[in-house]
Amino acid sequence: MERLATDESSRQHQEIMNQADKQPGGAVDHARIEAAVREILAAVGEDPDREGLRETPARVARMYAELFGGLRQDAREHLQKCFTEKYDEIVLVKDISFNSMCEHHLLPFIGRAHVAYLPRGKVVGLSKIARVVEVVARRPQVQERMTESIADLMMSELDAKGVAVVIEASHSCMVIRGIRKPGSECVTSAMRGTFRDNLSTRSEVMTLIYGGRK
Repeated sequence: MERLATDESSRQHQEIMNQADKQPGGAVDHARIEAAVREILAAVGEDPDREGLRETPARVARMYAELFGGLRQDAREHLQKCFTEKYDEIVLVKDISFNSMCEHHLLPFIGRAHVAYLPRGKVVGLSKIARVVEVVARRPQVQERMTESIADLMMSELDAKGVAVVIEASHSCMVIRGIRKPGSECVTSAMRGTFRDNLSTRSEVMTLIYGGRK
């Protein structure tokens, strides 16, 4: 029953990811963002027309267009060009830096992703894995969904024997507000295929990720 629940959860995450990738968002409405930012500034008691804030709404609009650029991109396009190789051991790209935006408070979480896969006759350029992380990160979301989205995308597009994704990140919503605990990190993982089913393979990839740390 536990395995069935896990498979169903994976399927649901795949559907969410596919919807995001198949229907990229339209152009960013800068004017609408600017109007909203002006209202927020006024609501907190500021004067949006004073010199220091006069251009802030436009700056925020440009920033959101950049931070949420992944809504208008299809992450799968970076995995379309593969190369035939007989290599059948772990391929790992670790310490991929990223920044994303927590959808609960619209505050950033910043960290690094470790992405591994076991090829099934074809490999992809290493930089493409980092590009996938970049596209998926630039969307409003939670770290748990980001982790599973990357794993499901890699698994389906590469037809891999297995995929492992581990993400470590510091969340501004825990550092600058609420409980205010600087230095805390959230670690999430998503294991697919062989990495889920085979303990020794999962242990091997975790050793490759963390084994060299002091």
